[in-house]
Amino acid sequence: MKSIYLVLDMQNDLVHADGASGKGPLGEQVRARNVIERTAAAIAKARAQGIPVAYVRVAFSDDHREANPNSQVFGPIAKNGILKADAWGGQVHEALAPQAGEWDIVKHRVSPFYATRLEVLLRREGIERIYCSGVSTQAVVQATVRDAHDRDFDVVVLEDCCASPSEQEHLNSMGSIARFCSSVNSEAAFA
Repeated sequence: MKSIYLVLDMQNDLVHADGASGKGPLGEQVRARNVIERTAAAIAKARAQGIPVAYVRVAFSDDHREANPNSQVFGPIAKNGILKADAWGGQVHEALAPQAGEWDIVKHRVSPFYATRLEVLLRREGIERIYCSGVSTQAVVQATVRDAHDRDFDVVVLEDCCASPSEQEHLNSMGSIARFCSSVNSEAAFA
Protein backbone atom coordinates (compact mmCIF):
# COMPACT_ATOMS: atom_id res chain seq x y z
CA MET A 1 0.00 0.00 0.00
CA LYS A 2 1.59 3.29 -1.08
CA SER A 3 1.91 5.63 1.89
CA ILE A 4 2.82 9.18 2.87
CA TYR A 5 3.56 10.89 6.19
CA LEU A 6 1.76 14.20 6.70
CA VAL A 7 3.35 16.46 9.31
CA LEU A 8 0.53 18.73 10.44
CA ASP A 9 0.90 22.35 11.60
CA MET A 10 4.27 21.86 13.30
CA GLN A 11 5.03 25.56 12.97
CA ASN A 12 7.03 27.91 15.13
CA ASP A 13 4.07 29.97 16.35
CA LEU A 14 2.43 26.75 17.55
CA VAL A 15 5.24 24.51 18.81
CA HIS A 16 8.47 26.49 19.27
CA ALA A 17 9.19 27.58 22.85
CA ASP A 18 9.37 31.20 21.59
CA GLY A 19 6.20 30.95 19.48
CA ALA A 20 2.89 32.60 20.33
CA SER A 21 1.16 29.33 21.30
CA GLY A 22 4.45 27.63 22.09
CA LYS A 23 4.67 29.79 25.21
CA GLY A 24 1.27 28.58 26.45
CA PRO A 25 -0.48 25.31 27.31
CA LEU A 26 -0.05 23.83 23.81
CA GLY A 27 3.69 24.40 23.91
CA GLU A 28 3.87 22.94 27.39
CA GLN A 29 2.19 19.75 26.15
CA VAL A 30 4.44 19.62 23.07
CA ARG A 31 7.48 19.72 25.36
CA ALA A 32 6.04 17.35 28.00
CA ARG A 33 5.21 14.77 25.32
CA ASN A 34 8.54 15.24 23.43
CA VAL A 35 6.53 15.81 20.27
CA ILE A 36 9.25 17.62 18.33
CA GLU A 37 11.90 14.99 19.05
CA ARG A 38 9.55 12.11 18.32
CA THR A 39 8.32 13.74 15.11
CA ALA A 40 11.90 14.33 13.95
CA ALA A 41 12.66 10.64 14.54
CA ALA A 42 9.48 9.60 12.70
CA ILE A 43 10.36 11.84 9.75
CA ALA A 44 13.85 10.30 9.57
CA LYS A 45 12.37 6.80 9.75
CA ALA A 46 9.83 7.50 7.01
CA ARG A 47 12.50 8.97 4.72
CA ALA A 48 14.82 6.02 5.39
CA GLN A 49 12.04 3.63 4.36
CA GLY A 50 11.25 5.58 1.20
CA ILE A 51 7.93 6.90 2.49
CA PRO A 52 7.43 10.47 1.29
CA VAL A 53 7.04 13.19 3.89
CA ALA A 54 4.74 16.15 3.27
CA TYR A 55 4.09 19.23 5.37
CA VAL A 56 0.79 20.96 6.05
CA ARG A 57 0.88 24.51 7.41
CA VAL A 58 -1.95 26.75 8.52
CA ALA A 59 -0.72 30.08 7.22
CA PHE A 60 -1.95 33.39 5.90
CA SER A 61 -0.93 36.44 3.90
CA ASP A 62 0.63 39.24 5.93
CA ASP A 63 -2.75 40.98 6.11
CA HIS A 64 -4.55 37.71 7.03
CA ARG A 65 -7.07 38.24 4.23
CA GLU A 66 -7.85 34.50 4.14
CA ALA A 67 -8.76 34.34 7.83
CA ASN A 68 -12.39 34.69 8.83
CA PRO A 69 -12.37 37.50 11.42
CA ASN A 70 -15.58 36.12 12.97
CA SER A 71 -14.15 32.62 13.48
CA GLN A 72 -13.41 31.50 17.03
CA VAL A 73 -10.23 29.93 15.68
CA PHE A 74 -9.04 32.24 12.93
CA GLY A 75 -10.28 35.60 14.23
CA PRO A 76 -7.73 35.67 17.09
CA ILE A 77 -4.96 34.53 14.72
CA ALA A 78 -5.60 37.53 12.49
CA LYS A 79 -5.97 39.88 15.46
CA ASN A 80 -2.67 38.71 16.95
CA GLY A 81 -0.86 38.74 13.61
CA ILE A 82 0.49 35.20 13.86
CA LEU A 83 0.96 32.35 11.39
CA LYS A 84 2.05 34.56 8.50
CA ALA A 85 3.12 32.25 5.67
CA ASP A 86 6.47 33.90 5.02
CA ALA A 87 7.35 34.88 8.60
CA TRP A 88 9.26 32.82 11.17
CA GLY A 89 6.06 31.95 13.07
CA GLY A 90 4.43 30.40 10.01
CA GLN A 91 7.43 28.24 9.12
CA VAL A 92 7.94 24.60 10.11
CA HIS A 93 10.06 24.16 13.26
CA GLU A 94 13.72 23.94 12.24
CA ALA A 95 14.15 20.50 13.86
CA LEU A 96 11.53 19.17 11.41
CA ALA A 97 12.60 21.13 8.33
CA PRO A 98 11.34 19.95 4.96
CA GLN A 99 13.83 18.72 2.40
CA ALA A 100 13.91 19.90 -1.19
CA GLY A 101 10.99 18.50 -3.15
CA GLU A 102 8.80 17.66 -0.15
CA TRP A 103 5.31 19.11 -0.35
CA ASP A 104 4.36 22.30 1.44
CA ILE A 105 0.57 22.39 1.65
CA VAL A 106 -0.66 25.75 2.92
CA LYS A 107 -4.19 25.80 4.27
CA HIS A 108 -6.42 28.57 5.57
CA ARG A 109 -8.86 26.42 7.52
CA VAL A 110 -8.63 23.50 9.94
CA SER A 111 -8.74 20.67 7.38
CA PRO A 112 -5.78 20.20 5.05
CA PHE A 113 -8.20 19.05 2.37
CA TYR A 114 -10.30 22.21 2.30
CA ALA A 115 -9.47 24.43 -0.70
CA THR A 116 -5.93 23.02 -1.07
CA ARG A 117 -4.12 20.90 -3.65
CA LEU A 118 -3.56 18.04 -1.19
CA GLU A 119 -6.09 15.54 -2.54
CA VAL A 120 -5.03 16.12 -6.14
CA LEU A 121 -1.40 15.40 -5.24
CA LEU A 122 -2.30 12.33 -3.18
CA ARG A 123 -4.36 10.87 -6.02
CA ARG A 124 -1.68 11.68 -8.60
CA GLU A 125 0.90 9.82 -6.50
CA GLY A 126 -1.39 6.83 -5.92
CA ILE A 127 -1.31 7.24 -2.15
CA GLU A 128 -3.59 4.85 -0.28
CA ARG A 129 -2.39 5.20 3.33
CA ILE A 130 -1.83 8.47 5.19
CA TYR A 131 0.30 8.48 8.31
CA CYS A 132 -0.16 11.74 10.17
CA SER A 133 0.67 13.61 13.34
CA GLY A 134 0.84 17.16 14.63
CA VAL A 135 -0.86 19.86 16.62
CA SER A 136 -3.37 20.14 17.70
CA THR A 137 -5.02 16.79 18.09
CA GLN A 138 -8.51 18.29 18.49
CA ALA A 139 -8.18 20.42 15.35
CA VAL A 140 -5.97 19.49 12.38
CA VAL A 141 -5.39 15.87 13.40
CA GLN A 142 -9.11 15.18 13.84
CA ALA A 143 -9.98 17.04 10.63
CA THR A 144 -7.32 15.16 8.67
CA VAL A 145 -8.47 11.79 9.94
CA ARG A 146 -12.15 12.41 9.25
CA ASP A 147 -11.66 14.01 5.83
CA ALA A 148 -9.11 11.40 4.71
CA HIS A 149 -11.37 8.58 5.91
CA ASP A 150 -14.29 9.98 3.91
CA ARG A 151 -12.03 10.12 0.84
CA ASP A 152 -11.27 6.39 1.25
CA PHE A 153 -7.71 6.68 2.51
CA ASP A 154 -6.42 4.33 5.19
CA VAL A 155 -5.31 6.61 8.05
CA VAL A 156 -2.75 5.94 10.79
CA VAL A 157 -2.11 8.51 13.54
CA LEU A 158 1.26 8.60 15.28
CA GLU A 159 -0.31 9.26 18.66
CA ASP A 160 2.86 10.16 20.54
CA CYS A 161 3.68 12.82 17.94
CA CYS A 162 0.46 14.73 18.64
CA ALA A 163 -0.54 17.21 21.34
CA SER A 164 -3.38 19.45 22.47
CA PRO A 165 -3.43 22.29 25.01
CA SER A 166 -4.18 19.66 27.68
CA GLU A 167 -3.59 15.95 28.02
CA GLN A 168 -7.34 15.46 28.51
CA GLU A 169 -8.15 17.22 25.21
CA HIS A 170 -5.61 15.01 23.47
CA LEU A 171 -7.07 11.83 24.97
CA ASN A 172 -10.64 12.91 24.18
CA SER A 173 -9.65 13.67 20.59
CA MET A 174 -7.91 10.35 20.08
CA GLY A 175 -10.96 8.60 21.50
CA SER A 176 -13.33 10.42 19.18
CA ILE A 177 -11.42 9.49 16.02
CA ALA A 178 -10.60 5.91 16.99
CA ARG A 179 -13.21 4.41 14.68
CA PHE A 180 -11.89 6.34 11.66
CA CYS A 181 -8.19 5.48 11.90
CA SER A 182 -5.54 3.29 13.43
CA SER A 183 -3.33 4.71 16.14
CA VAL A 184 0.29 3.68 16.72
CA ASN A 185 3.31 4.74 18.69
CA SER A 186 5.81 6.40 16.35
CA GLU A 187 8.35 3.66 17.04
CA ALA A 188 5.92 1.15 15.52
CA ALA A 189 5.04 3.32 12.50
CA PHE A 190 5.87 2.63 8.87
CA ALA A 191 6.02 -1.12 9.39
